[in-house]
Amino acid sequence: MQVIESMYVVALRDYPEELPAKERIGAETRYAKALEKQLGGPEQVAAALDTMYSLEESQPEVVSPGDLTLLKAWGKASAAAKQAGFRDLGEAEGAYFEVRLV
Repeated sequence: MQVIESMYVVALRDYPEELPAKERIGAETRYAKALEKQLGGPEQVAAALDTMYSLEESQPEVVSPGDLTLLKAWGKASAAAKQAGFRDLGEAEGAYFEVRLV
C-alpha cells in the first residue's frame, strides 16, 4: 500500500452528478498537481494557503507587497488548477475545488 503524505487536501465539491471515485480522485489529483506546478511544490502550496488564511483575518492596510504578489500568484495558480481539474469532466455549474491545510 502506498501512503501519500500531504500538507493540504483538495476536494471536489458540489459536482451536480455522482462521480465514480476514480474520476473524482483523478480530478482532485490534476488540480493539486497543477497548483504545485504553478507555485513550486507542495510546501509552497501549504505556505500560500497559510498566508491566505492569515490575510483573511487581516485589515486591508496590513497587506504587504509580498502578500499582494502571493495573492496574484494564487489566483493564477488556482485558475490553471481549475482548468486542469475539470479537464476530463467539463465545467459544472456551482462545482468547485476546496483546498485546505491538514
